[in-house]
Amino acid sequence: MAAKFGTSGLRGLVGDLTDGTAAAHARAFARHLRQSGMADAGAPVFIGRDMRASSPEISAQCAAALNAEGLEPVDCGVLPTPALALYAMGKGAAALMITGSHIPDDRNGVKFYRPDGEIDKNDELAISSLAPACNEPLPVAQIMRDRSSEANAGFIERYRGFAPGGLLSGLRIGLYEHSSAASDALAAILQDAGVDVIRLGKSSVFIPVDTEAVSQETRTLAAGWVRSQALDGLVSADGDGDRPLVVDETGQVLRGDALGLIVARYLGADAVVTPVTSNTGIESRCPAEVRRTRVGSPFVIAGMSEALARGRQGVIGFEANGGVLTGNSIKVGDAQLAALPTRDSVLPVLCAFAAARAAGQSLSAHVASLGLPVAASDRIENFPTAVSQALVTELSKDEAARNRFFEPLGQVSGVDVTDGLRVALESGEIVHLRPSGNAPEMRIYSEAATEALAHDLIVRTRDRVRAVTGKE
Repeated sequence: MAAKFGTSGLRGLVGDLTDGTAAAHARAFARHLRQSGMADAGAPVFIGRDMRASSPEISAQCAAALNAEGLEPVDCGVLPTPALALYAMGKGAAALMITGSHIPDDRNGVKFYRPDGEIDKNDELAISSLAPACNEPLPVAQIMRDRSSEANAGFIERYRGFAPGGLLSGLRIGLYEHSSAASDALAAILQDAGVDVIRLGKSSVFIPVDTEAVSQETRTLAAGWVRSQALDGLVSADGDGDRPLVVDETGQVLRGDALGLIVARYLGADAVVTPVTSNTGIESRCPAEVRRTRVGSPFVIAGMSEALARGRQGVIGFEANGGVLTGNSIKVGDAQLAALPTRDSVLPVLCAFAAARAAGQSLSAHVASLGLPVAASDRIENFPTAVSQALVTELSKDEAARNRFFEPLGQVSGVDVTDGLRVALESGEIVHLRPSGNAPEMRIYSEAATEALAHDLIVRTRDRVRAVTGKE
């Protein structure tokens, strides 16, 4: 079974999932639910999917697997991951989301949800241990009950009344639809808030949009639309709609951790949980207590659970990709948002524009007022995972090798190995190397005094990685 659990769900090449691996993990999930008492015989399991070419086939295979284990698969069609999670949790049921998120179309994945939300690392271990014994032949798939309209409508209704009094009325916001499962829901939610939505770039072919390492092609496209359409901003989301892309009125892409900070401040959070890859300025610019974790929603959710156990009343989690999680019910405007401890792209979109409007500022001015250090992120695509892991392990453990590697960039003054290798330089700049948990990629993060220096640091680090490993 070449497919494996990454930072968020099972991931792999399409052929490594459709060969029975996805179905085996769905059967294992069903057995885990039954054995742990989280589902009784005949209980529904809601299945959603993104718009990848392979998602319908994987969905059908997983449905057959669930049926074979005595559970009822229920079809929720194409919808955002947070919409599926919200709907399933409201029904007290488990769910599967067939998605590869932001990675290319030749790959896909499965996200698993217990009746109370995302599975954790212990659940992953249980599913992984059961999966090898779940390769029995599958019965012919049966027609499922369809709850797609109801699930989508519930997500749109969640945000009705979020911006009362015409707070967002008159804004002209572009929506880059591409192939995101969230495009229809985002359009409906923004229009309901009084926004003039200009829908752009819809594609029938899947386009992988990574909101953490935004490609130059996407940046250029978005900036062009902002100028040509005279927009107050532009928004989008990744393939399954749990990570936002927000562009200000100047055509500048906003970083996901800045969006997370805006959400925490706007909602009055008293506890924030975010990975070590998020901007180092968050602690000093957020009145809430801030806890850092490893990268991946399971780690963020675990931190949120600990904050709730300590009696925190407004617990917000977010990642550098911009996805925001809520640990408890929150009243915003006329909307009462139930806890949604899974990444959501809509909440940061709404909070960004609402916070700027409430402050009487443009989006760019509001982000600038946060005063965050300048940060950048990118990736080396198609970079063997084993090579990236070996390099990071060597540089983490061998001080001499680490100093040699970073010598062209600066003198190392501090090291953090919470997740990957995060190095502070004597210049005050930061470089972070982390093998992706979802695809064969090396992630590179930086912080510097200016945007130009932050991006230059990324480029020079990328060159060092290629030079040392001999991999292009």
